[in-house]
Amino acid sequence: MAITSRDGLLAATKQRVPLQRTATRTSVAAQWFSVFDLAGNPGAGTLAGSNTANGIIPVAGNNGYPPLNAFGVGATGYLSKVDFGSTVACRIALYDRLWVGGAYAFNAAQAVSSPSWASRCTFDGVVDYKGTEIWVEQVTVATGNQAVNVSYLDHGGAAGSTGAVGIAAAPTVGRCWQLPFAPGDCGVSAITNVAGSVASAGTFNVMVLRPLWEARIKVANDGDIHDYLKTGMPEVFQDSALYKLIAADSTSTGVPELSLQIANG
Repeated sequence: MAITSRDGLLAATKQRVPLQRTATRTSVAAQWFSVFDLAGNPGAGTLAGSNTANGIIPVAGNNGYPPLNAFGVGATGYLSKVDFGSTVACRIALYDRLWVGGAYAFNAAQAVSSPSWASRCTFDGVVDYKGTEIWVEQVTVATGNQAVNVSYLDHGGAAGSTGAVGIAAAPTVGRCWQLPFAPGDCGVSAITNVAGSVASAGTFNVMVLRPLWEARIKVANDGDIHDYLKTGMPEVFQDSALYKLIAADSTSTGVPELSLQIANG
């Protein structure tokens, strides 16, 4: 059953989920970076994707993703609280990582047949891909302005393309950027092709992410607590692969720390 009231939230089963990093990465100010492969709790994941032709659907408990307790029968899970901080001023964004393909070569021309992530976009029994996003995650340093063009099926199953999009600079390890949808599209249900261009070296992943939460840390060694009114209680599934990106104000991702509360009832 869904949690529909404050009393329902108070009575719900809750789990505290740490998502912390104890190592830093050199970054570019105000730009998004992955910290997935850095040491912390849970332990470091592997940055390079393991499948280019199909990609994979990561799940809770895989290397780099925190494990989640099984929900009760018929229960629905929610992100009900986030206690967060960092050693640097930054912005932190939390996602359910629905799919990742890679690592693709700088000049990739790869047809993709992605498995379905519909189970993690089903709300009240209805599949809804709207709000999902396509991102690039740089695995090894690019030589030249890596551009990536992803062909996909949109939220309604129609074919679309992001166009070849880069960041006007050679992306370093962990650099991430979001790819735009074709006009009228607002979500993605499948990936059908990945093409790289412009760069002459380097590898990258392509990801499909479902946004859950985002916050700003204004000064170094600061933080805050967002309760259910600030998180908005986005739905989390018991196999959700929780994944975060950091946009620091400076040239280091710092040591970001999240303590999540997952409620289900």
